[in-house]
Amino acid sequence: MDLEHIVSEAQRAFAAALDAASLENEKARFLGKSGQLTELLKGLGKLDAEQRKAEGARINAAKQQVEAALQARRQALNDELMNVRLAAEAIDVTLPGRGQSRGTLHPVLTTWERVEKIFHSIGFDVADGPEIETDWYNFTALNSPENHPARSMQDTFYVDGSDETGKPLLLRTHTSPMQVRYARMHRPPIKVIAPGRTYRVDSDATHSPMFHQVEGLWIDENISFADLKGVYTDFLRQFFERDDIRVRFRPSYFPFTEPSAEIDMTFETGKNAGKWLEISGSGQVHPNVVRNMGLDPERYIGFAFGSGLERLAMLRYGVDDLRLFYENDLRFLRQFA
Repeated sequence: MDLEHIVSEAQRAFAAALDAASLENEKARFLGKSGQLTELLKGLGKLDAEQRKAEGARINAAKQQVEAALQARRQALNDELMNVRLAAEAIDVTLPGRGQSRGTLHPVLTTWERVEKIFHSIGFDVADGPEIETDWYNFTALNSPENHPARSMQDTFYVDGSDETGKPLLLRTHTSPMQVRYARMHRPPIKVIAPGRTYRVDSDATHSPMFHQVEGLWIDENISFADLKGVYTDFLRQFFERDDIRVRFRPSYFPFTEPSAEIDMTFETGKNAGKWLEISGSGQVHPNVVRNMGLDPERYIGFAFGSGLERLAMLRYGVDDLRLFYENDLRFLRQFA
C-alpha cells in the first residue's frame, strides 16, 4: 500500500473534521485497532528480518506524520472553540466592579465573645477544656451517681475508647467538667467561666444536638447567693444593655448544687414586658463537688451557674427558632454583620 497516499488521505480527513468527535472517528480509520497503519504494522511479522526492518521504519515514519497532522487539527479545533467562548463571554469593562463580600462573625460566636468580655471585666478568668470527656469529670465529679438518667445512651453521645479506669469516653454534655478541672489546678479564690461546645441527644426548635454553654464558678471562703444574684443581674444588664431587667430565683434541683435555683428574667418595658423567661440554672456548689475539686467543703463555699449561649443570642436578637443559627442561610446571617 502507498504510504504517501495514506498520509495525504489522513491529512485531508483530519482537515475536514469539524469537531472533536468527527476527528476521533477519522483517527480510528488510520491509527485505531483496525486502522490502515495498524494493519500494516501487524503484517510485518510475515516478512524476513531485513524487509521487516526497512518496512517498519517507513511505516513508523508515516505514522508520525499522521499523528502530527492529528495533533495539529486537535489544537486548531481547541483554538476555534476557545475563540467562540471568548467572543460569547466577553467582559464589558465599562461595568462597575464586583466587590468581594466580607465575612463576619457568627451571631453565636459574637455572643460568646461578648459574654467573655463582660465577665473578664469583673475579674473572671476564661477556661477551656476537652470536648471528649471522661465519665468521672462529666458525671461522677459533679455528684451524678452511676444510675443517673443523663448517663443513658438516649441522652449522651458516647465515643469509642475508654479512660484509665475502663469507663467509656463521651462528648461532654455541659462545660461543668471544666470547672472541676480548673479548680483542681488553681487555689481559691477561684473565679472562672467555661464557655464552649456541648452535646446532647436532643433536637427541636429550642434544642440542638450540638450547642454552646457558658458556665461560671466562684469559690471562696465566704460566698453567698447574694453574690450570685449581684453578679448575674449585673451581667444580664450589661449583656442586653438595659437597666429595666428584673431577676428572680426559682427553687429547682441540680445534682451538682444544693440549694439550686432556676434564674428567670423579665423586661419591664418592650415587647416581652412582664413575661418571665428562663435564662440559666444556678446554685450553691454541692459539698461533694467541692470535695471532688480537691477543696475542703467545711472551709470553702461558692456558687455556679450555666447559661446557653444560643438562648442568650435568641433573646438579644429576637430569634424564635434556634435551628436558624445552623442552617447557613446567608439571608439570615447577614442581619448580624
